[in-house]
Amino acid sequence: MITLKTMIKYYNAMVVFEEIPDEITLAINITNCPCKCKGCHSKFLWDDVGEILDNHEIDKLIENNDGITCVCFMGGDKNPRDVNNLARYIVDKYNLKCGWYSGRDELSEDIDLCNFAYVKIGHYDEELGGLDKETTNQRMYRVEEDQYGEHHMMKDITYRFWKKRE
Repeated sequence: MITLKTMIKYYNAMVVFEEIPDEITLAINITNCPCKCKGCHSKFLWDDVGEILDNHEIDKLIENNDGITCVCFMGGDKNPRDVNNLARYIVDKYNLKCGWYSGRDELSEDIDLCNFAYVKIGHYDEELGGLDKETTNQRMYRVEEDQYGEHHMMKDITYRFWKKRE
């Protein structure tokens, strides 16, 4: 298999349980974020630091994290084509689900929904809050095929992050 040459760097990766509903997710924090949202809780990801994230590095991360069901790219808005190519690699080689947390308000044309099971879009607006607030401008989508398996649609599942009120 050909090694993907990317311009993406990552700061760290960790297994998480709340970023993608019902998934054990390997969240990879991508650096060099161009969005620089006011109130961002991950300002350390604004800088161009970290290790190159290519398919060799993906292999190491996945092989060192048994039991994951999903890999989620946390950022990567500067290089969405590279995010897409890495997701395709993961789906093809490991048959894992992929997610992407984008800070953009619209999905990049470089993203092929065939490679993703989940996509979050929307800049962080500290006045509206994150995904856990009903007032948020951000949206989490589950990507689903139509009944013929020909088109991929985005179903809004943002409500899954909201706490139920007693």
